[in-house]
Amino acid sequence: MDLATPDRTAGGGRYRAVAVDLRGYGASDKPPRGYDGYTLASDVAGLVRALGERDAALVGHDLGGYLAWTTACLYPRTVRRVAMMIGSAHPRRLRSALAADPAQQRASRRLGLYQLPRYEHRLTRDDSAQVGRMLREWSAPQWTTTADFADYETVCRQAFAISQAAFCALEYFRWAVRSLPRPSGWRFAELLAQPIDGPVLQVHGALDTNILASTAHGSGRYATGPYDWRLLPQIGHFPHAEAADEVNDLLLHWLKQG
Repeated sequence: MDLATPDRTAGGGRYRAVAVDLRGYGASDKPPRGYDGYTLASDVAGLVRALGERDAALVGHDLGGYLAWTTACLYPRTVRRVAMMIGSAHPRRLRSALAADPAQQRASRRLGLYQLPRYEHRLTRDDSAQVGRMLREWSAPQWTTTADFADYETVCRQAFAISQAAFCALEYFRWAVRSLPRPSGWRFAELLAQPIDGPVLQVHGALDTNILASTAHGSGRYATGPYDWRLLPQIGHFPHAEAADEVNDLLLHWLKQG
């Protein structure tokens, strides 16, 4: 996830950007618990305050996009704008698709495997080879033959090899599934039913085989403010890497609008 705030010491059109390792990932702490939606949104809101800012625009990919929506719902004063960058859907929209759309069910077939105890060891086996296979499966075919993809794959596989990172990554998905029948999960879903008022930019790859474009597009019903949907042809689950220049241009133009 990234945060963008206006640089109040500089001229117009310049922003302070902060790239964040979410709880459990990369260089962030890896506690054994705290991977529920409530705590994760609190992490994001607390980070904005810790950086000395009143609010920020949130830019998220995949889980980062999930948290951008969640934080905007639970901490609306902290989130000025939401840029759902890539492979993300509103949590309730994804939940509905998983319940009723066979295509999204097939795309998310690994979600059930993630619930298995110690499944993280399969992810890290053979130098995180399974992580590389998932990246290739979710990306646009033409990108997987490039040097950029090879570099991206190397970094991702190294990130999952960090001690406890794979366990923490799966805890996100385990809470999302296991909370469904619990009162805390019901309340979480109810809180996220409230549409957000701030502007939303949603960028998605037409060839995304992880979160289908049809699933992501339905997220617009949870935004009552300005909503900008951009579907990028011939792009998979990683637009920020597969079409970096185009995505950066879209983001900067959107930020300048308010």
